[in-house]
Amino acid sequence: MRNVVADIKRWWNQGDSVALATVVCTQGSSPREPGAVMAVSSSGEVAGSISGGCVEGAVVEEALAAIALNQPRLLTYGVADELGFVVGLTCGGTIQVFVEPLMQKCFGSELPMNFVFDAICKASEQPIALCTLVEGTNVGAKMLVTDRGAIAGSLGNAELDQVVSRNAQRLLTQGWKNLSYYGANGECGQADVAIFIESFVPQPHFIAIGAVDFARSLCKLGKILGYRITVCDARSRFATPARFPEADEIVVNSPGQYLQSIQIDARTIITVLTHDPKFDVPALIAAVRTPAAYIGAMGSRKATADRIRRLKEAGLTETELARICAPIGLDIGANSLEETAVSIMAEVIALKSGRSGCRLSQTQQKSIHVK
Repeated sequence: MRNVVADIKRWWNQGDSVALATVVCTQGSSPREPGAVMAVSSSGEVAGSISGGCVEGAVVEEALAAIALNQPRLLTYGVADELGFVVGLTCGGTIQVFVEPLMQKCFGSELPMNFVFDAICKASEQPIALCTLVEGTNVGAKMLVTDRGAIAGSLGNAELDQVVSRNAQRLLTQGWKNLSYYGANGECGQADVAIFIESFVPQPHFIAIGAVDFARSLCKLGKILGYRITVCDARSRFATPARFPEADEIVVNSPGQYLQSIQIDARTIITVLTHDPKFDVPALIAAVRTPAAYIGAMGSRKATADRIRRLKEAGLTETELARICAPIGLDIGANSLEETAVSIMAEVIALKSGRSGCRLSQTQQKSIHVK
């Protein structure tokens, strides 16, 4: 939602009414994931995208109708006909889109919308979950939940608020999004109401250990993928902003000491690229003792075998060693620095999504996105 806030405020200042369309659930193949938004002004201006063009035109019409009727609605789009060329998704999947007229105060509650926007834009400092009731009684009601359980706004029922708040805190720890169903009073296993919970959290952290050429390519790609980038190296002549302009942070320190000194969470990516045992062994020892989502180490199979021997001598267990992806990356035949960066980030993405990384043409696996 961050990407359309400025447009929404500008339209309000111009005196226009605004509707917001949000993808709240996808099944099968879909062009955008839950949380994708498109804002529409009463004068017909559009910001953002929810389907890459498949159903945008239809959703704009629904948004204008929502403004005219002052009524939110939950829509479902799938393949409309055998060819998929009417209003529908040519990719064959299904998406649910919640379209709501945005008022100065949220539907069903006294929560000011500008307060919601400000909280979302400050999520890099204070993680926040936005909970929106998209189906059932009090549709459009919103509630904000912090990672510590503080609540602003209401979904219209105190018991429901408490249950959803606990679920929102759990999703916040991973930065996930989810469409969840509850009883009217928050009962599990019932479907009286549907709540879309969207996490707004700081950017995930990508740490490149070793100010080497491979790190430069990884910084560029990691930035595109939305990571906060840190490059760490004990050698000050290599770890410079001039060599790594995309990095958010350059740290001149022993990699092992650095990793022990910072907070690492389950969204953090650590890549060890130094090729030097005196740097990469202490870094990997520190890394496997954190909850990092991914730990990769660069090197040939011979270098990897030597590193494993050193790590075993240092006391690492088989379970800890199994956390290290080495040699790093997927086998795509990468040769250049840039291709190697793609190989590494592809492995990161595959691990995060629980996929094998094999060719799509060789798998029939279908997915349901709920995060």
